Amino acid sequence: MNEQRRQILQMLADGKITADEAEKLLDALAREKPSPVTAKMPKYLRVEVTWEDTAGDGPGRINVRVPLKLLRAGVRLTSLLPPQALTRANAELGKAGVPIDLTLLKPQQLEELIEHLDDVSVDVDSSDGKVRVFCE
Repeated sequence: MNEQRRQILQMLADGKITADEAEKLLDALAREKPSPVTAKMPKYLRVEVTWEDTAGDGPGRINVRVPLKLLRAGVRLTSLLPPQALTRANAELGKAGVPIDLTLLKPQQLEELIEHLDDVSVDVDSSDGKVRVFCE
């Protein structure tokens, strides 16, 4: 417990402030400082691809930054889709080589995945290019 929070609770215990006043002070204190867990959560999934073009056009670069909020919203939207649409989408994804079953995606699972993404970094190096996937 931090010192400011302790002081507010002590003032409440001593009768110097009411419970409502203590609640307002604690809420203001919580808004003032983000929690350490929230501050460390990644906000973006980044994919960077660089390559040397052998055709003579020079090097190339792709840099994609996807907000994790967008991923969260997408998973929540799948719960609104009718089962027939999800089955059709799964079939089309399978044809495209993406073996994902959208009916199995749950918001809780995505949150667990996002919690662990800050530790994930994938680097693929080859003689003519490089791929990096990471969170920031």
